[in-house]
Amino acid sequence: MFTILFVSMLFAIPGALILILDEELEPIKLLERNAKAAARNSRDRTGIRARLEEVGKRTQHDYENFRVRQFGYSLASAALVMVFMMVSGKPIFATILFLSMTAALVFIFIDRELSAQIKHHREKIESEFPAIIEMMTLAIAAGETPMQAMLRIAESAEGELSKEFAVVISEIRAGQPLHLTLDAMGRRVKSVMIRRFVDAVVTATLRGAPLIEVLSRHALEARGNQRNRIMNAAGKAEISMMIPVVFLILPISILFALWPSLTNLNLFAN
Repeated sequence: MFTILFVSMLFAIPGALILILDEELEPIKLLERNAKAAARNSRDRTGIRARLEEVGKRTQHDYENFRVRQFGYSLASAALVMVFMMVSGKPIFATILFLSMTAALVFIFIDRELSAQIKHHREKIESEFPAIIEMMTLAIAAGETPMQAMLRIAESAEGELSKEFAVVISEIRAGQPLHLTLDAMGRRVKSVMIRRFVDAVVTATLRGAPLIEVLSRHALEARGNQRNRIMNAAGKAEISMMIPVVFLILPISILFALWPSLTNLNLFAN
């Protein structure tokens, strides 16, 4: 019985893999359509849409692809675990327990991967912010409007913050006011530094305050924050470099220093 089950699984697994990998087959297209329809009709209780918007994935298609990938990988890993547990002859309770744990772990891993992308995106924006804000200050000091300055940055600069400025420009061209688009960018990018910059620019624009002084102050503050962040990273790197020194280089140095003495003591003892 075990041999028959093993042989059947040996032929079933390659067939299942062919079905999964072949995108031209109608069953795969049907399953993909059903999964995307379920993702489209489901409520976003975990804030996945807002998190995807933060990394630049703002369409419904991006949300559906993420959900299909998340649920599809979880179900596929659970199916593989079930096959191996059944081939190994494990009891039903252990099989259900392990496949549930595997599906949950894969689901959480994909969610954590998105969180890591968001964190990296925020770090890149905060590292680009001092240079971008200085470019914007120089452009406004040369006589350009805030919209023209952001357009120049979006066209000439490369990076995540320039892409956010490009989104702001596209929303302004679609008919949205400047302060609303900047406020949307501040809510989209979950960064305290960007939020304070947006609030200052919106307040100065609505009240008619000089923008150059506001931007210059934020540029100095951004440089200070960047210096503090670099110093913190250098401190963490210094601590990390102490680990091989203390646990590898220092014991070897002590061993080389004490080895001749230990050898002489052994000779005298003999």
